[in-house]
Amino acid sequence: MSENIKAYDNILQLIGETPLIKLSNKVANFPGNFYAKVESFNPGHSSKDRIALHIIEAAERKGLLKPGDTIIETTSGNTGFSIAMVSRIKGYECILAVSSKSSADKIDMLKSMGAKVYVCPANVDADDPRSYYEVAKRLHEEIKDSIYINQYFNDLNTEAHYLSTGPEIWNQTAGEITHLVACSGTGGTISGTARFLKEQNPNIQILGVDAYGSVLQKYHETKEFDAAEIYPYRIEGLGKNLIPTATDFDAIDSFTKVKDEDAAHMARKISQNEGIFVGYTSGAALQAVKQLADKGTFDENSNVVVIFPDHGSRYMSKIYNDKWMEEQGFFDSVSTASEQHIEYIK
Repeated sequence: MSENIKAYDNILQLIGETPLIKLSNKVANFPGNFYAKVESFNPGHSSKDRIALHIIEAAERKGLLKPGDTIIETTSGNTGFSIAMVSRIKGYECILAVSSKSSADKIDMLKSMGAKVYVCPANVDADDPRSYYEVAKRLHEEIKDSIYINQYFNDLNTEAHYLSTGPEIWNQTAGEITHLVACSGTGGTISGTARFLKEQNPNIQILGVDAYGSVLQKYHETKEFDAAEIYPYRIEGLGKNLIPTATDFDAIDSFTKVKDEDAAHMARKISQNEGIFVGYTSGAALQAVKQLADKGTFDENSNVVVIFPDHGSRYMSKIYNDKWMEEQGFFDSVSTASEQHIEYIK
């Protein structure tokens, strides 16, 4: 290739260094300054690109992977897509155990990347043999020359964000960040980012976002796992029915729970008002910001960074589909379908 041609060797070189975008229209009434760390600018359209590349390259350095080997993982969709993307470039087979709660769009995207997908029931206990955790473990035991990423219990998940997302946010805010708001699923994003930021300034408030039906907030407050907290919910990639060791609860100052319906509507509002096409968990993150602002958490001097972890294209059959929203009971006299924006010419 000519030395004069400016081109990347492959798509993996585009991972990281995502932009920080000032939010204005949707949060204009909140005191303080609000900025979105928009992770959909990663080539795989989510923050999970960071951990997929970091964990796989760590396995390569340890000699645990050779071309043709198989990478196995549990995923709500975004991690799986990132792993499948990295696997395509590096020459590995990819098998993914996916929760049935994952949108059809996500599952189709995984297949389009050449991954073999096992769709597992969402509303079963974590130790049920049908759960996506147990299915991934079984496949790893059965398939020779395979590795199991196991993002929920892999310290490299957290380390990836300590080494990348945290320093990026610190540099992009010139160290003036006062609050970080981030969703917690595996906990890698919020924990790794928090560890780095707290090392720079221990006064930065790390505010986690959890879902109703998840055990994370109560565990953070009591250090006790309460199975009574668990019930089905719709938000993907947020909350858990187990306690991931990738989550550093000591680095998180507090959790705020958000409702499925509120998060879905907030995602749609971000897309319409800010022009940023975001996913369900991004809606959950800004919904938490709204709830925190309503409680007086921020003031005029606050510089709040909220992580938008993924892209709206993964949810076309869900939160951006009026029929699905109606089926969930998410429309009422205040929040109505978007059909008024469509005019059919006959």
